[in-house]
Amino acid sequence: MRLPWPDRLLRGLAGVLAGGLVVLAIGMIVVWVGADRYGLPGPGADVVIGHIVGAVLAVVGQRVADRRPDRTGTVAALVVVGIVILVLGFAWFL
Repeated sequence: MRLPWPDRLLRGLAGVLAGGLVVLAIGMIVVWVGADRYGLPGPGADVVIGHIVGAVLAVVGQRVADRRPDRTGTVAALVVVGIVILVLGFAWFL
């Protein structure tokens, strides 16, 4: 079954955002370890854990979105976008 183009666009966007959040979480871990090793200020453990939890939830949501061609997949893609917005909003902009 071929999905309509807005649905494919949403799921593709969610996949890119989920992958970006994974890369960001890995980067946060690297910066956290490096800052701790050299005694520099860096992100706190709560921020790093928040990125890791957000990345895991986004990947799980994207797996659901990729495997379900029905409304459940569309809702999962929307949830992934929401997770990314929340992680970026709370960790980077608030």
